[in-house]
Amino acid sequence: MSEAGIVIVGAGQGGFQAAASLRDSGYEGRLVLVGDEPGLPYQRPPLSKAYMKGEAGIEQIELRAAAFYADHRIELINARATAIDRPGKRLLLEGGESLPYAHLILATGARNRPLPVPGHDLAGVFYLRTLADADALKGKLDVARRVVVIGAGFIGLEFAAVARALGHEVVVLEGASRVLARAVSPDMSAFFADAHAAMGTKLVLGAGVIGLRGEAGHVTGVETGDGTVHPADFVLVGIGVVPNVELAAGAGLEVANGIVVDAHLATSDPAISALGDAVAYPSRFAGAHVRLESVQNAADQARSLAHRLTGKVAPTGEPLPFEAVPWFWSDQADLKLQMVGLAAPTDIAVLRGDPASRRFSVFRFRDGVLTAIESVNRGADHMLGRRLLAGTPTLTPEQAGNEGFELKSLLAK
Repeated sequence: MSEAGIVIVGAGQGGFQAAASLRDSGYEGRLVLVGDEPGLPYQRPPLSKAYMKGEAGIEQIELRAAAFYADHRIELINARATAIDRPGKRLLLEGGESLPYAHLILATGARNRPLPVPGHDLAGVFYLRTLADADALKGKLDVARRVVVIGAGFIGLEFAAVARALGHEVVVLEGASRVLARAVSPDMSAFFADAHAAMGTKLVLGAGVIGLRGEAGHVTGVETGDGTVHPADFVLVGIGVVPNVELAAGAGLEVANGIVVDAHLATSDPAISALGDAVAYPSRFAGAHVRLESVQNAADQARSLAHRLTGKVAPTGEPLPFEAVPWFWSDQADLKLQMVGLAAPTDIAVLRGDPASRRFSVFRFRDGVLTAIESVNRGADHMLGRRLLAGTPTLTPEQAGNEGFELKSLLAK
């Protein structure tokens, strides 16, 4: 019988980082990384930016070369996990094979939310989540001229910026009243809407998509609720993701907007932990369980979990809980948006800097307490925010809005 070591389901950023961190933390047992995509684990963020533009090839986006896995005794298995046999502590794979585990880590990630309208299955309708998706889109960008993007979230706007830079006509349709509505303040939404309009992108807000038109099986346009049909040579759909919780739910683990874990990323089964985009975890920054779709969050959770599984504890002797400050980023043309912390929609926004300079920040506060910072091309504010929010921030709204106030002075207190 094969050795029962640690088995990780999901070979994305979180799964890879868990394997690497386990070895870095001294784990010596069998270590298996199961992924259902061919090839080596790779980074997803460049798919909508550098890889799409041809500025980075597959070698540049692979997380590590093949030799890394051999050197660190990480077994890569390309297969789809179909079920968890919790009593027998085995992971079942498509094709009938199974893997024994002493501990199982679910890093199953998320998948694109499908567009629920007539015509969604026409040729020329694309999503962007995987390397295969990116390769298919790159091929279309070589020939197509009219592009319709459905969804003004990060993926949609990042792709729109690339398509415009390549000379395509781009229309972005967004059902909400502003771009990036779920992620940033109204001030930041307005800035990015103006920036994309200046690039030549047509933004249509409050645009509910009711169907896709096609001829000979290929998409030719996107129809919105007001009856307008926006011509399209191809369409990119970016309307969010759905967490991959089916494996956990099928095994009887608690699921509620994600695989539910505790502060140590443990599920209700002590032999199973979970991390990444598919996980709902208790966050002091949200004040509740939250599910974050973030490369950095997945990687930070992987490191924290590796520490727990290899016995690293707090001075009290208790396992260290996951408490990393959440942060995110998005590159759109020459604009680097960096966000740290978690703001509620009602948190007030304080502007620092001039948006016209394309270097500014928006500080968010709740009851006078700093909750988040959104920065454009202003990395120092972002880095300071990560340090402030790791502790008990003392920055006031008045200080944040005063360019003459030296933010770094707070770090000495």
